[in-house]
Amino acid sequence: NISFSGHAVQRMFERGIVKESVVEVIKSGKMITSYPDDEPYPSFLMLGFENDTAIHLVIARNEYTGDCYVITVYLPKPDIWQAGFEKRREP
Repeated sequence: NISFSGHAVQRMFERGIVKESVVEVIKSGKMITSYPDDEPYPSFLMLGFENDTAIHLVIARNEYTGDCYVITVYLPKPDIWQAGFEKRREP
């Protein structure tokens, strides 16, 4: 079960990212950062691609039910992220 925060829906609309793309990143994307102490559930930064366009998601997951909550969705900027969009550039 996947739920979307109002913030995530707004960002998806602003950035032209469709629900199907987000679901595909959750299913087959790569977790690049873990935030195990986030509340109420641990969260993760995920990376996926759609037609060579990188997409980042922050999702939280209820480890007991398996439910996922999409917190935000964005297109990582090349000037902030290294090639491959897995690591931030050094300041």
